[in-house]
Amino acid sequence: MTQLTVQVSRRTPAGARCRVGVIGLGYAGLPQAVAFAEAGHPVIGVDNRPEVTAMLREGRSPVDTVSDDRVRRLGGALSALDDTEALADCSAVVVCVPTPVDAAGEPDLSALRAACATVAAHLRPGQLVVIESTVYPGVTDGVVRAVLERSGLVAGTHFSLAHVPERVDPGNPVFDSADTSRVIGGLTPVCALRAEELYGGVVSSVHITAGLREAEATKVLENTYRQVNLGLVHEFAAYCDALGIDAGAVIDAAATKPFGFQPFYPGVGVGGHCIPVDPLYLAHSARAAGTPLHLVELAQRINDERPVRVVDVCETLLRTTGTALAGAEVLVLGVSYKPDVSDVRNTPVVPLVRELTARGAQVRIHDPYVPELVVDGMHHKSVSHLGAVIAEADLVLVAQHHSVYDTEHLHRARLVYDPRRHA
Repeated sequence: MTQLTVQVSRRTPAGARCRVGVIGLGYAGLPQAVAFAEAGHPVIGVDNRPEVTAMLREGRSPVDTVSDDRVRRLGGALSALDDTEALADCSAVVVCVPTPVDAAGEPDLSALRAACATVAAHLRPGQLVVIESTVYPGVTDGVVRAVLERSGLVAGTHFSLAHVPERVDPGNPVFDSADTSRVIGGLTPVCALRAEELYGGVVSSVHITAGLREAEATKVLENTYRQVNLGLVHEFAAYCDALGIDAGAVIDAAATKPFGFQPFYPGVGVGGHCIPVDPLYLAHSARAAGTPLHLVELAQRINDERPVRVVDVCETLLRTTGTALAGAEVLVLGVSYKPDVSDVRNTPVVPLVRELTARGAQVRIHDPYVPELVVDGMHHKSVSHLGAVIAEADLVLVAQHHSVYDTEHLHRARLVYDPRRHA
């Protein structure tokens, strides 16, 4: 199949109105379900968490990136169900379940397998099945196809199968699901075109790849690119610190170049569902192919070690004031994995707090979006009266750059460490 980018208009959906089923109503699935419903498609939303479907039926959103008002405006266009029988009445079923890694850092496809088994139980001829969950190349045509074909129907003959990797960026004020181009790979050219007809009505443009594996590889490359560059700036920040250079100022200066450079900034680590996870899917696939990606695996290690490095710097800074880290009161500002959202999936603040605690620090946290962070069974509640707590702390560590953390607050601190500016 020739690769093709198609510009489309959301005013005139590419395909006719059809009933769409969406399995998984989290940070990726719910925005997509809402986008389909807003484009005029009746949507059946399914989630194995009853509290999620109950909230949606009450007109409340379970994720902070989709407002309650937006859900309520849909009226009956989005039906949130606990059972899956209605999937049989859908023309298309989109799977948006998590694909994390296990304790050993290997891909965990259990939720994806379960969701596909649910689809297979209700699969009928003529349906389109789309996998949005992030996977490594070969999963859609291998694991997914095998589970779906237990229905007795054959992919590419009796039903269409496509992979359309999600491109959700929670909290991004510029690009939402409708304004972000989508990549589509199909088992056959007809499968890809059917997916293009569905997504063409809800996104600005689509890019059809040569096949499923190219679409699968696109997503893991996108986030591996970010992982590797973050690993680079974390090492670069440590180098700058050794020379007394402001790493953030250097990155700002380099970013003035209008070509050939994209700024990445150091932090306390790497979080979210994508960047700490997707490169492991790629590394797993590369090892299986006999072509290990050493740079990717090294970047992963650098970023995994970053929280410990940050605590090392905290200890050094406190020592310059005559204070030991053991017994010191450290206030951690921001615990979500990115600014101005409540999402704490894989937040590096968890290993950061764990390391601070292990070295004897008295850790307090503040986050306007996260009322509590649980680390190893210990409940850290977000403090109130932020100004007073900042003034009391021996060290204020800016772990996340929420917009509320301005200089008016921070000037009261005895000692501030911002890893975005320094190592």
